[in-house]
Amino acid sequence: MTHIISMERLEETVFRSGGSGDNWHMTWAEDDLQYVGLCDGQGWPEMEGYVRKEHAYNSRIYAIRGDPPDIRFIHLPGFPDLLSEEAPNVNRYYGFGIIALGRCIYQFLSTPNHPFTSGPDPRFVGARLIYSQDLGQSWLNQDGSPVHWAPWAARSRANMVFLDEPGETFSLLTVVQMGRNYQHNRDGYVYVCAPNGNVEGSMNQLVMFRAPRERLLERASYEFFVSRRRDGSARWSSDISARGPVHTFPAGWVNTKLHPYAWHPSVAYNAPLGLYLMANWGMGCDANGMWFGKPGYLGFWSAPNPWGPWEQVHEETAWLPEGDANARAYQPQICPRWIAEDGKSFWLAYTDFQPQQPRYCFNCQKVAIRTR
Repeated sequence: MTHIISMERLEETVFRSGGSGDNWHMTWAEDDLQYVGLCDGQGWPEMEGYVRKEHAYNSRIYAIRGDPPDIRFIHLPGFPDLLSEEAPNVNRYYGFGIIALGRCIYQFLSTPNHPFTSGPDPRFVGARLIYSQDLGQSWLNQDGSPVHWAPWAARSRANMVFLDEPGETFSLLTVVQMGRNYQHNRDGYVYVCAPNGNVEGSMNQLVMFRAPRERLLERASYEFFVSRRRDGSARWSSDISARGPVHTFPAGWVNTKLHPYAWHPSVAYNAPLGLYLMANWGMGCDANGMWFGKPGYLGFWSAPNPWGPWEQVHEETAWLPEGDANARAYQPQICPRWIAEDGKSFWLAYTDFQPQQPRYCFNCQKVAIRTR
């Protein structure tokens, strides 16, 4: 069995795409394009769909063609626009987990308890599921109706896949990627993971559910990870209250000011190595708990199964791309199409919270893997 000894970010490979936006959860579809979610940004000035600087998309999806540094972002005009200035009246959604299955693309959008600029204790409390049956040209709600962005008061468990769950778990979702068109999946399930809550002690716990790929739209089909057996197999339950942590990340990296925002993983199967890779990050806080007060945490892990056990193979307690002391990098994403044919490297996308510089955008960097 292949064992990863270490990983190394290759500083000379950093590529910055320009434009603006963050988060960048992505999937690799049957048409050989990657589909990527953008949050809180204008997009790219040179392409269709760019919005003026006084505006921003709350959430959007683009396609990506090519390989770094020769990549092109493609505007999908059928994705329903959600602009940030509409947020006081229309519920805010942030695109996180995404998966391509055949011609269908599914996206989970996270939602807060109220607008971040109004009311006490803002935090993410649920997720909505939308999908496209034509590779992003048109979009439907979970019930099959056309997507529209409803008022805040219209949210309920009837139209949200998760809302006000125990401990506010499963509010920030990541879909495990398994190659082009999910081709490396062997058991027919889609695996989805998330932080277990919104505070230190739960946000740094990783939890997981699975669903049959043909029933991803049906919440009743979801099974929640409970524990690992001695032989490495997983116990599952239809009861969300029976969930147990898949993994626990280091303490001390969850902010207490503004909305809690840390430990949103990226997980992808590395087929040449026969291992799952995970990238995850913790928020660097100042002494008062304010986010982005110092550089964040970056870690990489590997495992034989989506549910672990996860072995850490890289750790940085001050994540500084290109050695930039001002870097505030976050949301590392393993780009599933850009895993090398021999499995010995991959490209990592991320955002750098330096809005005064052209770094609040799709940045990426090659990561080398050493094995034995």
